[in-house]
Formats: sequence, structure tokens, C-alpha cells
Amino acid sequence: MNRNEGKILIVDDNEDILSAARLLLKQHVALVQTEKNPERIPVLMKNESYDVILLDMNFAKGATGGDEGFDWLRRIKVADPLAVVILITAYGDVDMAVRAIKEGATDFILKPWQNEKLVATLAACLSLRTSLMEARTLRQKQDHLSADLDRPFRDFLGTSPAMQEVFTTIEKVARTEASILILGENGTGKELAAREIHRRSLRHREIFVGVDMSAVPETLFESELFGHVKGAFTDAREDRAGRFEAASGGTLFLDEIGNLPLPLQAKILTVLENRQIFRVGSSKPIPIDIRLICATNRPIHQMVAQNKFRQDLLYRINTIEVRLPSLRERGTDVPLLVEHFLAVYCRKYGLPDKKASASALLKLENYTWPGNVRELQHAVERAVIMSEAPMLQPDDFFFSSEGSAPSEGLPSGLNLDGMERLMVDRILNKHGGNVSKAARELGISRAALYRRLEKHGL
Repeated sequence: MNRNEGKILIVDDNEDILSAARLLLKQHVALVQTEKNPERIPVLMKNESYDVILLDMNFAKGATGGDEGFDWLRRIKVADPLAVVILITAYGDVDMAVRAIKEGATDFILKPWQNEKLVATLAACLSLRTSLMEARTLRQKQDHLSADLDRPFRDFLGTSPAMQEVFTTIEKVARTEASILILGENGTGKELAAREIHRRSLRHREIFVGVDMSAVPETLFESELFGHVKGAFTDAREDRAGRFEAASGGTLFLDEIGNLPLPLQAKILTVLENRQIFRVGSSKPIPIDIRLICATNRPIHQMVAQNKFRQDLLYRINTIEVRLPSLRERGTDVPLLVEHFLAVYCRKYGLPDKKASASALLKLENYTWPGNVRELQHAVERAVIMSEAPMLQPDDFFFSSEGSAPSEGLPSGLNLDGMERLMVDRILNKHGGNVSKAARELGISRAALYRRLEKHGL
């Protein structure tokens, strides 16, 4: 035990017991408070947060049944459900000890106690109290986060008929265990849709594990997805759970499943059929319990017809299909998304609120958005960084010829000046130092670019 930690309350009507316990325990904890009268327990608990309470079970003269102790145990647990209580008595037996644990006591000690045993018990109880408090803090943070995240379609926005149809489907299927296949172009928000389904599912308090199947090397596929045991291959220095095992109890999201080669599709199918995995190097089956959501931007039904994707696997993963519309199919959602991203990035960079002018919104609505919502997001981020005006104009939004946003890949952790310097430097280098071309791509005048070059020493 750490001598500087731990606050202990000892309640016993025997002054000798209190003195002995105080002398013993004050060597090991920061505070030992003693009390003869149990009626003062509510006041003491109101004024101090005790890590462990040692509570005698009999206070009335001649009492040996322990009813007073059980009564005070219940009252303590009502006042603090996480209270760690050690009951102490000279008249205990096995039945009383069992009852004590059932009613919420953490441990049960008989008088006279062995000093070493009491200290060891106290150390274990202090550790338990720390764990309980940390768990409560984490749970409270999670509840706050969940309350924020559980606002209807928090980041998955849209009022267009196409998106309303998507929202309706999600609301219908989320609380089922049906396997979901999400179809849509790059940048349409397939992972957002998957997370929304998870948040609304019966598994929402469990883990969500996402895997980009296109980013998993074929040589590491089984290890990444199913795990491995120590010594299974050269770099397997310890046992490691795979993604399927890690997601058990929650939701597993397999993104870009259409990119899987046929042999790997067969391995996934086997796991889904048997609901168990084998870690690489092990013959021991491990059962899994997952809600499966998959996504792809590829024409997967056409791939089945071309024998590029297994039909039996497709049946396994698409009990329900959710198709996400491209941004050009939901152009009326552009103003709503722009407003959302402006708020996000102004907050991120500590800037006053910015708005987009009507003419800027018209320009954005008329663009085809080959990169979909992701491209719009990057275009808004770049405009927030580069424009100093509270009202963004059409020239503040630039679309590169490739349809992607130069701000993609900006590192986190930079302040606004750092982000601006990085972007100006990147675009200038892209155009070989040509100020006119760089200014055109950044959507600002040559004079404005020269001011930024001077400002950042470029």
C-alpha cells in the first residue's frame, strides 16, 4: 500500500479495538478515522469519502446476531453504492460470512484478527475501491459521450429524400442481428452509417471494431483477422487476439470487402458459417459472437456474375442492403453539410463562426463532387483555414482538377497558423513555385498569397 493514499473509517463500540486498529493501520494509509457511535456514520460519510469502512456488527450490549451490522451495511451501500465495507465481529461463522458477502460486504474478518491478514485484506480492498472509482469515472465519461453520439444521426446528416430513405432503413434494421451490406461510392459515409447502426443496436454498449480489408496484406490476413499464438511464426512473440475475437460481443465492420481475393473470401465464409475462429498456430476453436456489417464501393453483384466474388459469401453478408447515395444525388443536402463542417472546423481551429454566402452555396451545390461528402468536408476545412472573412465567398472554395482536396492528409496537432503555412507550402511546391497557379488553386488573389508567403517566411 502507498502510505500517502487511502482513507479508512473504523466503526466499533470497543475503544480498545479502535486504538489497536488505528495504531496498526495508520502506518499504511493516509487517514484513519475511528468512531464508537454508528449513528454518526451518515454525517461522517457526508463530510468525507472513505476508501474502506471497517464496520463492527454488534453495538447493543449483549448482542451477537449481527443484525445491527447488516442494517448499517445496507444504509452505507445506499449512501454510496461503491462503498467498500469490511465487517468485523467476534461472533462470526460461515453462514454469517456468506450472508455478509451477499448483502454487499467486500470481506469479513473475525476478532481477534491477525495483523498481517488485516493489512493484506485492507490492501486488496483499497485496490478494489480504486478500480471501482476508475470504472465509474470511465462509465460516466462513456455515458456523456454516448449521450452526445446518440443524438439522431449526429454526423450522418441529410434531409433529402434519398437520405431519409437511408435513415428509415437504419432505424428498422439497427436493433436486429441481421448482417448488413452497405454499398456506396468512396466518400459517401459508409463507416458513419455502420457506426450509426451500431449506436442504435442492442450491442451499442459493446465494442465496434472496423477493419479496412483493402489495407490488410494477404500474408498477414489470418493473423490480423483471427489472431495468432506465440511462436506461430517468426515475429509472433506473444499470443494475440485477432479482429474477430476482439469484436466478439459487439459489432465487426469489414470495409471494402469487395477487394478480398477469392481464397480469403473462403476463409471469411468459413468463420461466418461456423461462428468460431482458430488463431494461427492453434487447433483450439474460439467461439465468436459478432454483429457483422460490411461495405464496398465495388459493383459486388456484378462481381458475383463474373465469378470474382463468392455468391455464398454475399448471401451471408447482405441480409439487408443499405445503399448510400452519392452527393450529386442529394445536392439539396449540401447547405446543411456545409453549415455542419463550418461549425466543426471553426471550433477545431478556435475561430469565430463563419458562414457561407448564398453565391458560395450555389457554387457548391452545382459542383459534381466526385469525392462525395469527404471532398466537401476537405473543401470546407481548407476554406476555413485560408479565409480571414466571416462570410465565405465562392472564391474561398476551390476544386482541383482531380476532384480531390489538397487538404487531405493534413496532420493533426497544428494550430491555425501551422495549418495555413503547411497548406501554402504544399500547394506552392505542387506548382513548382508558380505563385499565379498556387493562388488560383488556393482560391485567393496573388497579393493575398504574397502576404501569406511573407507572413510564414516562405
